[in-house]
Amino acid sequence: MKISAHVLEYAVVFLTLVLPSVLSAQAVTVQISNHTDSIQISKHIYGHFAEHLGRCIYDGIYVGEENTVIPNTEGVRNDIIAALKELNIPNLRWPGGCFADTYHWKDGVGPQEDRPTIVNRWWGGTTEDNSFGTHNFLNLCEVLGAEPYLSANVGSGTVQELIDWMQYTTHDGVSPMADWRRENGREKPWDVKYWGVGNETWGCGGNMTAEYYADIYRKYATFMSDWSNTGGVYRIASGASEDDYHWTETLMKNVPHNMMDAVALHDYAVFNWDAKGPSVNFDEEVYFKSMEQALKMEEYVTKHVAIMDKYDPEGNVDLFVDEWGGWYDAEPEVQNGVLYQQNTIRDVMIAGTVLNTFNNHAKRVKMANLAQMVNVLQAVILTDKEKMIKTPTYHVMNMYKVHQDALLLTSKIENNAQYRGLPTISVSASKDAEGAVHISLVNIDSKTEKAVEVNVADLDIKNIKAQILTSAKLQDHNSFNDPEKVVPNEFKDFKLRKGVLTIQVPAHSLIVLEGK
Repeated sequence: MKISAHVLEYAVVFLTLVLPSVLSAQAVTVQISNHTDSIQISKHIYGHFAEHLGRCIYDGIYVGEENTVIPNTEGVRNDIIAALKELNIPNLRWPGGCFADTYHWKDGVGPQEDRPTIVNRWWGGTTEDNSFGTHNFLNLCEVLGAEPYLSANVGSGTVQELIDWMQYTTHDGVSPMADWRRENGREKPWDVKYWGVGNETWGCGGNMTAEYYADIYRKYATFMSDWSNTGGVYRIASGASEDDYHWTETLMKNVPHNMMDAVALHDYAVFNWDAKGPSVNFDEEVYFKSMEQALKMEEYVTKHVAIMDKYDPEGNVDLFVDEWGGWYDAEPEVQNGVLYQQNTIRDVMIAGTVLNTFNNHAKRVKMANLAQMVNVLQAVILTDKEKMIKTPTYHVMNMYKVHQDALLLTSKIENNAQYRGLPTISVSASKDAEGAVHISLVNIDSKTEKAVEVNVADLDIKNIKAQILTSAKLQDHNSFNDPEKVVPNEFKDFKLRKGVLTIQVPAHSLIVLEGK
């Protein structure tokens, strides 16, 4: 049978021009099941990270007790305390980061006038006076109701230094360190459960091999508790960067699992470490590359979890992604090592998709720490003297806090739309203790609205309300002159009919729906 040239021509036109538009117009379908497997989304996935870096601590969180212009509690800004309380932040990691492996905690306790200075060699070579130390940090965590996560100095420290720090902070009896704590004004110990054994030991934490660090870790872990870990110390191994699966496999294979409660993982949405791109004045190509890297979190977590499952099928060792976020070139007016950057709709897309990944892998991912809390990288708060603003990422964390400690609902996306080869729609869902269902949806497409049909027939929900976080341009952000340019708004462009929730999801937007 002969096919005419005209028919072939029409077929080519249909396949190249018509069919793609027809497919793109089809709704993305999402199936959400009420079957939970009793997997709880740990609230600790919504943790934060504060390093001695740029203006995160000094001139950020901490303005000093002598400051009479900015209201503070023990030197910590009251407006920051209030903003963080609203987020229900579950934990806070400190003092680093790379800084942790140069930090000696004893320099940061006792009378201020007796404390030595420290040169921050990793972040700009600035000199710090150690006025913010262990007491300030742990008292802040108490005020916030957040669990402290202390990163121990392995790179330039000693086992004894860590033992002393643990005794200083947690021992309720008589001992040299506990007595010293009392002399310094704190009678009762703090509750410190989470302890990191070094940071990025493959890099700034010592440039170690995985095999060498596994032995070092075993040594440190041995002296952090008694035979049966009576105090319930949670020992966290310095883990891999991105796709270094050998690192995770070496730790899981060479460290007894009763000595290791979690393995860390670090990943930033960086596509070129030598030219990370601007935080605001980026173009479509840079946005695409940023999202391409951010979405790799799904691959990294999946493959690291597979290795952990191989050696620990019972799931005794957790995965902590204790550094993640967007990292761009610092603003041009700041000095080297400050890492101050703005926060745009692109960061909303990064935070929403990454948090959905963590939620969906909640069986093994039990903690994550956004980097960083104030004035650094993908911060939730920016300050300028007495002024303070909440970034778009702050609002993501606030909208997503409904997932904290809720039961994970299984969600499956079918015929997902594509944005230059990337999956456009990201989703996670949960049911809280009161029976309310929350669905978080992200559309990363920079230009095109997507129709999404969510099958919720299994959930028996009727009354639905929603919030949306978006803006006209990807580059839109909150500034000190316009602090509420990007804020959540009520969203109504959806309808529920016969168990199917049809949603028109605008371009580059994030939506959280609640149904009861």
